[in-house]
Amino acid sequence: MIQTVVNELVDELIEFRRDIHAHPELSNAEHRTTEKIAQRLKDAGLEPVLFEGTGLYVDVGDGPIVGGLRADIDALPLDDLTRTEFASTVPGVSHSCGHDVHLTAAMGAALALSRIHETKGGLGGTIRCIFQPAEEVTPGGALQIIQQGALTGVPLCYALHCDPNVDVGKVGSRIGPITAAGDTVILRLRGHGGHTSRPHLTEDLVYALGRLAVDLPSTLSRLIDPRHAFSLVWGAIEAGHAPNVVPNEGLLMGTLRCLDVGGWNKVAQVLPDLVDRIAGPYGVEVDLEHRRGVPPVVNTEEEVTLAEHAIRQELGPDSVELTPQSMGGEDFAWYLTRVPGALIRLGTRTPGGHTYDIHQGDFLVDERAVGIATRVNCAVALEALNRA
Repeated sequence: MIQTVVNELVDELIEFRRDIHAHPELSNAEHRTTEKIAQRLKDAGLEPVLFEGTGLYVDVGDGPIVGGLRADIDALPLDDLTRTEFASTVPGVSHSCGHDVHLTAAMGAALALSRIHETKGGLGGTIRCIFQPAEEVTPGGALQIIQQGALTGVPLCYALHCDPNVDVGKVGSRIGPITAAGDTVILRLRGHGGHTSRPHLTEDLVYALGRLAVDLPSTLSRLIDPRHAFSLVWGAIEAGHAPNVVPNEGLLMGTLRCLDVGGWNKVAQVLPDLVDRIAGPYGVEVDLEHRRGVPPVVNTEEEVTLAEHAIRQELGPDSVELTPQSMGGEDFAWYLTRVPGALIRLGTRTPGGHTYDIHQGDFLVDERAVGIATRVNCAVALEALNRA
């Protein structure tokens, strides 16, 4: 029944996704996107609830809430390099992480479940579809909408995320951590500056910057239990403009990732002291800005089992494969610190085709993934309703 209902919607859903893709909006500025989703839900006789700012949720069914389906709706500050007929019309902004697919599939699930509800005379419970803003900024829009009641009465929650390493028609799944904790680390160095012929008369700021860049990751690896599997990688380093001038300021920026909460918390404890110890001999002043991001997404066993069973029933016995844990971050983690649930990887690669990467301007999905994702959402939702 799910496939029949989704097939009736799929052409519309693909067009909707293309429209969103052509008009991407950055985090906390998803006004058009929110309006488009809300209007389509209203047209179907549903009653969406808007969050403060942007984003919304809608309840479908009758009786107590049995589960939630979450989709993120924001785009990235990247140029769209896809050259498709529905490429971004907004310079420097694109849906290069697949959130246009996520939100369309969640909206499609709301529409399909509403039709099933009407056909069957009820669902035996309610599913909440959540359209969340600002996933791409830390600590994530999840916190702001949870504070506004997005999870009130929701006993468990699921989310899909595009995965270009998995073929369309399949999903990736795993029990336990599926993403990593993700933080931003920024070091700002200051000194008096001077001439490179007299480094002994000033603070050799560039040398100190280099020692921090090299020694901080390596020394942390000796202070943190290797089973926590953390990674500190620098993305930017800036200092000076001339070969014979010791600059008076410098900057070092990077990301800190960790595969479990214990290691994530331990790094936060030891990082300030370690920065001071490494920089101390060089006399520079160092300001550490450690922006805590998101914890790992930890999929719970019962909810993964439920989802995998539902997906195999809908897509076939070979439709689920084990996915590795990613070092990327995802603010769906905040939902799963409050309720059980699971993040499922949605295959978007054309079998035998090119493997794209998310957060790249040329990211393309096989558009069959829109219908597949909608069916997956519906199957998981109906399985949760059946087990309630």
